[in-house]
Amino acid sequence: MKQKLIPFLAWLASLAIALFVTACGSTSASQSTVVSATGDVPISLDKYWYQGKAEVTSYELSQARYSESHPGDAVLIFVAEDFLTDKQVKNESYNSDASTKILKANMLRKFPTGIYDYSIMTSVFSPADTRTYPHTMKVTMSAQDWCGQAFVQLNHRDNGFQLQQFSYFEQEGDVDKTMSGDMWLEDELWPLLRMDPYSLPTGTFNILPSLMTLRLLHMKNEAQAATGDLGDYIGEEFSGGNLKAYTLRYAKPARELQIVFESVAPYQIVGWTETSPAMFGGGELRTLARKKQTMLTDYWAKHNLQDSVYRKQLGL
Repeated sequence: MKQKLIPFLAWLASLAIALFVTACGSTSASQSTVVSATGDVPISLDKYWYQGKAEVTSYELSQARYSESHPGDAVLIFVAEDFLTDKQVKNESYNSDASTKILKANMLRKFPTGIYDYSIMTSVFSPADTRTYPHTMKVTMSAQDWCGQAFVQLNHRDNGFQLQQFSYFEQEGDVDKTMSGDMWLEDELWPLLRMDPYSLPTGTFNILPSLMTLRLLHMKNEAQAATGDLGDYIGEEFSGGNLKAYTLRYAKPARELQIVFESVAPYQIVGWTETSPAMFGGGELRTLARKKQTMLTDYWAKHNLQDSVYRKQLGL
């Protein structure tokens, strides 16, 4: 994987140069420069990701579940943070040298299914310095519905990925296993795309499906063969000029994910589609998410009743 992953970020500022960032309480983030993987003129994203704010985007969601697609809401939150590589948690005390810059992606989906509803959240912690840290450090996923809860955590270790799973369901039970580090993660595609979409894997490769998909489809925690393609978006479901699309296709079971995004930095995601097998009755189901609103905000400081106005602005 290290040979396939094209390094796209070169950290050129000295440790003496720092930008004050309050993302979720963080107190420091050093300046960085993003270098296009195509070798073009470097594209600076400092002013976007390192301004002490998160990018929050709301989406109108039609989520496939059981034998139908259910209306709901999705929210994608991207924020730059400092991350401890040994403890694999956010660097809050700044008394350790084991720290690196990451782009964190929080992905939330909420949708009802008949009388009961689902709430699913995935968090992905991907280092910006991929020369030093070519692997995503950590992924967590929690899912709640009226039947019960599930929580999965994936950590990159020296000997591969450690997966811990806790679930209400008997067949999923409690799991603690080590997996090969020579694979991509579907969940890491989202933050990697936002930093440099040209670093995404193309051709045929092994990839672990998203932790959410593994739970919803009750699949084994195993990597699968898939193909990836990056090109111009061709379709009518998403509007905008010069859109690109990254498409991921699995064979067994047949499943497809397409992420549609703007072709210029910071590569904002305008929506996505997923096709997957229906749980009942055979055939396929399709998920569709379309962007509603985007804002840059220090959302962690907006927790009072009066701040609910921002939810209205996001269409939530």
